[in-house]
Amino acid sequence: MATSLPKLLSAAVVTLKLLSLSLIFGLAIGLLFAILRLNKNPIINKFAYGYSYIFRGTPLLVQIFIIYFGLGQIEYFRSTFLWVVFKEPYWCAIIAFALNTGAYTSEILRSAFQTIKPGIIEAGKSLGISNKIIFYKIQIPVAIRQSLPAYGNEIILMMKGTSLASTVTIMDLTGAAKHIVSTTYKPLEVFLLAGGIYLFMTFLIHNLIKYLEKKYSFQ
Repeated sequence: MATSLPKLLSAAVVTLKLLSLSLIFGLAIGLLFAILRLNKNPIINKFAYGYSYIFRGTPLLVQIFIIYFGLGQIEYFRSTFLWVVFKEPYWCAIIAFALNTGAYTSEILRSAFQTIKPGIIEAGKSLGISNKIIFYKIQIPVAIRQSLPAYGNEIILMMKGTSLASTVTIMDLTGAAKHIVSTTYKPLEVFLLAGGIYLFMTFLIHNLIKYLEKKYSFQ
């Protein structure tokens, strides 16, 4: 376990990079589709709902395999400029993670937007504030604050979901643990250590979300 720890900690950095990039892209995607879900245009609304339904209704592992293995089978796709990105397992994993977490984030933010009391918006209008400013300066901050508990759970789930990156040859924490086990034949010790690192990262994320909830509390 002592010999494996430095290798696993180094691989944990890869896991955190995957998580961070996935969450950044996923939050942007989630906010966009949450806004589309609130649109009164039925076509736009159904399109946003369809995206959310597909990515929440299928396993993340299947999504990774489709993006990494499936798209590479399309000859035309390999001749496009997108192939520069999609031929790399690292970016395929991030794209899959971002689209997946974006679907869940869109539902979290949509629910948060819908729970905003109409009086808050009416108060802004009574002060002569434009709808655009009300949305960006009032509705989005309030929705983010109200969605923190649910989004914190999504971050933790996404962090654990990054372990699937090892299925497309990425040496994240789980991938490094598998490699060490294949050479040492000590699965119990290595996976206990890897599990402990995941647990520690969960502890940090959980307490960070609690801190943010307390800091930005309305009370």
